Amino acid sequence: MHAHDAPCVSSPVDAPCPDDDHFHEECAVFGVWNAKDAAALTALGLHALQHRGQEAAGIVSYDTQFHSHRGLGLVGDVFNDPRVMATLKGDRAIGHNRYATTGATLLRNVQPLFAEFAFGGLAVAHNGNLTNSETLRKELIRRGCLFQSTMDTEVFVHLIATSLYATVEDRLIDALKRVTGAYSLVVLHKDALMGVRDPMGVRPLVLGRLPGEDGSEGSWVLASETCGLDIIGAEYVRDVEAGELVIIDKKGVRSLRPFGETKPHFCVFEYIYFARPDSVLEGLPVYAVRKQIGRELALESGVDADIVVPVPDSGVPSAMGYAEASGIPFELGIIRNHYVGRTFIEPTDQIRNLGVKMKHSTNRPALDGKRVILVDDSIVRGTTSRKIVDMVRAAGAKEVHMRISSPPTRHSCFYGIDTPERSHLLAAQYDLAKMAELIGVDSLAFISLDGLYRAMGHESREAYRERYCDACFTGDYPIPLIDHDQEFGAGTA
Repeated sequence: MHAHDAPCVSSPVDAPCPDDDHFHEECAVFGVWNAKDAAALTALGLHALQHRGQEAAGIVSYDTQFHSHRGLGLVGDVFNDPRVMATLKGDRAIGHNRYATTGATLLRNVQPLFAEFAFGGLAVAHNGNLTNSETLRKELIRRGCLFQSTMDTEVFVHLIATSLYATVEDRLIDALKRVTGAYSLVVLHKDALMGVRDPMGVRPLVLGRLPGEDGSEGSWVLASETCGLDIIGAEYVRDVEAGELVIIDKKGVRSLRPFGETKPHFCVFEYIYFARPDSVLEGLPVYAVRKQIGRELALESGVDADIVVPVPDSGVPSAMGYAEASGIPFELGIIRNHYVGRTFIEPTDQIRNLGVKMKHSTNRPALDGKRVILVDDSIVRGTTSRKIVDMVRAAGAKEVHMRISSPPTRHSCFYGIDTPERSHLLAAQYDLAKMAELIGVDSLAFISLDGLYRAMGHESREAYRERYCDACFTGDYPIPLIDHDQEFGAGTA
């Protein structure tokens, strides 16, 4: 049997073929302070951040009282009624796009979460994952707390509620010091908008400003990425730093350091896949990094071929860089259908295996008779890669070589990314030759760790590995996996 005639590889342990073979985005947070139509600006910001979560969206605003609307689906579906937007009154608001990393997709799990406290109402939106949420949840339940959702975000709410400190700021800081994990938070109460990143700054959060009219003070904005600022015309001010708590109120912007001095470990996968290409994160333009990754790939693993073809959309910038460095023409050999939502229920293997064709189709004239280099951002289970390779061969490609703009993904993420168990990760189970055989390509290569770091402007991983989290490639987890280790034992990630 030839490699490209192998059966569909669902996973190393024969799990059902999934519809998607990428890591799923985490979530998005957004906040506005002192702006007319704050909720409308928040909805626009969430539109720009839709790529970080497509399962649900919500907004909480405040004028003399809190108003909220949450729903399942895309931002444009949840906030498509002018009557709904008219109820979200006030000059301050926070919003959230959800992709479930903990908790099922239910309306009660849609953020922002809102609760009434002795000091008044408080809304919380959270991007990331707590690695001790189950431990804290059990402790809080023993103390009599009643949980209304299955999200780790609600742990923050109960920790704030049970804190013995007097002010909202001190209660929040008390809660932050109890949790372990990777997170960005936006918090709204009647007197302030607050944003905070975990002590290692794994998840992104940026601060922006909308200039005021006629000499007025202007508005402040918090967003997961700079593209959320761009859509509303806000100016980028700076990244919220690792371990920093930013407090925005009528006095302006204040910064607190509740964790003292910390060492940043920003998620490298933001540059490879998660962030939108037009965002700038930690001072690095995402698009430029992705193109440079492609150039490094071409230098490390060049192969004779006729065309370079991206797997759209995430593979496009790296494929452009690869084509530039190699001198091989760039072609759109695969076309993505942008109007496909979630695939319908797939009752049979035949229909299930057609699912990838709803999202991708081949440009046969560009592929027929060609030696093709396919560039994609990652391989997780290998299922979609396999189907795309089959499609390219069916379109007449003579050879198919795959180049991946991330190192092999050998470990699960516990910091807010929805990843399979390690036993379902192709690179955790097989060597490069076997992976190439299972996917059906003539050759397969991933960018090296050093190549990835060079693309980000650093000479090597060794010199800069303490500035980033690359645990999904290396297993070097910078934040303790408390819940996981208690359940499975240390060293099993």
